[in-house]
Amino acid sequence: MRWLRAELEREISCAQEELDAARRKLVRLRRKLPPEPVRDYELKNTDGLVRLSEMFGDKDDLILVHNMGTGCANCTMWADEFNGVCQHLQSRAAFVVVSPDSPKAQQEFARRRGWRFPLYSAEGTTFTEDMGFRWEEEEFLAGYQPGVSVFRKNAEGTIVRVAKDYFGPGDLYCGVWHLFDLLPDGPAGWDPLFEYPSASG
Repeated sequence: MRWLRAELEREISCAQEELDAARRKLVRLRRKLPPEPVRDYELKNTDGLVRLSEMFGDKDDLILVHNMGTGCANCTMWADEFNGVCQHLQSRAAFVVVSPDSPKAQQEFARRRGWRFPLYSAEGTTFTEDMGFRWEEEEFLAGYQPGVSVFRKNAEGTIVRVAKDYFGPGDLYCGVWHLFDLLPDGPAGWDPLFEYPSASG
């Protein structure tokens, strides 16, 4: 039994090294992608129209999360996690969340969740579709998809997208799944809920 444990721990260590190497390679490859020019879209918040360029504030980089909206428990869990680290993210880059919900619906939902990051609505625009996070071709995955786009605003004011990725269970952007993977039975069919019973029942 002791020999088996030592052997498995060696295999785990090797697999971890391979995973780390693959992740570093992925980062390098993404940084080689040519920047993708993006127009200065107009989205909305409760104050009215807001241009993409305005979301940068005083930063050169913008991390923009594509959220499926108030009807998605998975997207809500991702946003809850980002809420806990948004001040760290905002110290390095601008950070916002965009969904197809109306600004009023976003504001009410954000208030209930205690979210502290800026929310913008893509309602009535082609922004989400143009960025590749909404499509109708695939029956199984038709509609809005969750993920992230990273933009840079150049000195002359033009905007380019420098990276994008999609969200889903087990991805690199939500630590809940990785902690569950350490459990003997893993997630075991678990799905996030909007609300959970209190610890006291």
